[in-house]
Amino acid sequence: MRDSRPRYDSAAILLHWVIGLGIGVLIVLGLAMVHLPMPIGQKFWLYQLHKSIGITVLLAVLLRVLWRLLHRPPALPEAMPAAEKTAAQASHFLLYALMLAMPLTGWAMVTVSPFNIPTVLYGVIPWPDMPVLSTLADKTTADAVATFLHHKLGYIFMALIGLHAAAALRHHFFLRDGVLRRILPFGG
Repeated sequence: MRDSRPRYDSAAILLHWVIGLGIGVLIVLGLAMVHLPMPIGQKFWLYQLHKSIGITVLLAVLLRVLWRLLHRPPALPEAMPAAEKTAAQASHFLLYALMLAMPLTGWAMVTVSPFNIPTVLYGVIPWPDMPVLSTLADKTTADAVATFLHHKLGYIFMALIGLHAAAALRHHFFLRDGVLRRILPFGG
């Protein structure tokens, strides 16, 4: 039997899962780069891959934001309490903010890094430094701020993603209100 409740459109569903997968890979790479001992060559390769995927996710998020501005999402269930609707809207706003802030702070970090290693997406496409930050005479403070923000926001982002996933699972398994099925890629 087909669910008659409104779903997200195919583009929104595709972007949601592509971005989600990309963010998952970025989290694993980021934690590995920072916390696991490894040869410098392997670490360099992971950093380059992390930067490439990060820029790809940034571009997908920009596309998703544009799509979201032009296409209304399906309404939340009428029976959902107003406080839960407000929490859902606030958490989605924070997710979008962090989906933009994380790659931008990472890009800033690369731009002001004392190592001055260029970003070449997937080893093929040269990516420029951030225009304003690249012209700073002394990048030391900017490097410390960008690094601090990227790392701390990363942990906040992971917590928010966990909350987002837990809420989706609550809706699916306990409330059984169809909220998760609206974004599932295969049939809902």
